[in-house]
Amino acid sequence: MTTKEQLIGAWTLESYTVQDVESGEVSYPMGPQLSSGERDPFESGDIFRGSTNEYAKAGRSYIAYSGPFHFDEKKGRLEHEMFVSFFPNWKGHRQVRLFEIDKDRLHLGPDHPMTVDGRLQTASLIWKRATPQL
Repeated sequence: MTTKEQLIGAWTLESYTVQDVESGEVSYPMGPQLSSGERDPFESGDIFRGSTNEYAKAGRSYIAYSGPFHFDEKKGRLEHEMFVSFFPNWKGHRQVRLFEIDKDRLHLGPDHPMTVDGRLQTASLIWKRATPQL
């Protein structure tokens, strides 16, 4: 089975951590997911009628993007293409991912540190292959 074939499928996020480049401190900015468990609902109940404060708070507690992945078997290079992104700076870009597949686990991270919460940090995500729900 090729690496690309191993990557294809559904995955469930097990952990998301960031490590400060300068201090080495590891943190869990949103718990084990890409969304904080402490997200308050909008008072209006309307997705387009939140207050400025509600939108700001929601934006600090969630990460999302969507788009295809590209894998070059010869180079062993994995890229995520951002067709849409909650963080507009990522939209339309490709990001290289470092990865390791260990049985039913996929370890992912960016190929270089990124500025997160005002500090240079590296992210690490561990995904578990999802069990089909037929």
